[in-house]
Amino acid sequence: MNDLLKLEHVETHIGQYHILQGVSFEVQKGKVTVLLGRNGAGKTTTLRTIMGLNPASKGIITFKDEPVQSLPTYTIAKKGIGYVPEDQGIFAGLTVEENMKVAIQTENEQTAERMEYILNLFPDLKKFWKKQGGNLSGGQKQMLSIARAYVNENELLLIDEPSKGLAPIVVEKVMESILQMKDQTTIVLVEQNFMMASTIGDCFYIIDDGRTVSHGTMQQLKEDEEMKRKYLGIA
Repeated sequence: MNDLLKLEHVETHIGQYHILQGVSFEVQKGKVTVLLGRNGAGKTTTLRTIMGLNPASKGIITFKDEPVQSLPTYTIAKKGIGYVPEDQGIFAGLTVEENMKVAIQTENEQTAERMEYILNLFPDLKKFWKKQGGNLSGGQKQMLSIARAYVNENELLLIDEPSKGLAPIVVEKVMESILQMKDQTTIVLVEQNFMMASTIGDCFYIIDDGRTVSHGTMQQLKEDEEMKRKYLGIA
C-alpha cells in the first residue's frame, strides 16, 4: 500500500471531553480521502489532531512512515502537510498579497511556479491582490485559505469544510478548483455537502461518535442507501 498518512486507534481529549475514541484510517498518495459523519462526530478534531493542534492522547499518526503525533504543529507543517481550517484562518488586516507572503515557507522557483498556478486557478485572488483579506467575499476568503496551504510544496492538504456557508455557484467553483488540485497533491477532505464530497472523493471513512465505523470507495457509498441514512442522515 502506498500510504502517505496513517492513523491507528487515535484518541483525543479536549479538556475533560473524550472527543476521539478510536479513529483509524489510511490516506493513499494521489487520492482524495473524504472524512464523513454527522456534526459533532469528530471530523474537525481529527484534522486538528493530525496537525498537533489538539494533541493525541493515545494512538499513532504516521506521515511518510514517520510518527508525528508528539511533534509540535510548526514541525508537522514543515514536513509537508498544509491545513485549511474550517474558519479559513486568514489575516483579515493583511492584503491578499501579504497573506500569501506570510504563508510561504521557502521562496524558490518551485514556489513561484505554484503561486502562478494557484493564481490562475483562483483569478479573483489576482484581481484583489491589494485588497484586505477581511474585505473579501466568503468564497474569496475560502480560495485564499486554500491558496495559502497550497503555495508551499506540501505533499498533503487537509481541507476542512470548504463549502461551508458558500452560495451554490461558489461551491461549484471551489469544487472545480479542488478537482484540478487532485493532480498535484494528496487531499484529506472533511465535507458535509455530499454532492461535493462524492464528486471529489476517491474513498471515504465515516466517523461516528469519535470512532471510525466504515470505509470504502466513494462509488460504494453512493450506492449504499442504508449507510447514508444511518450515518449521514441522507434519505
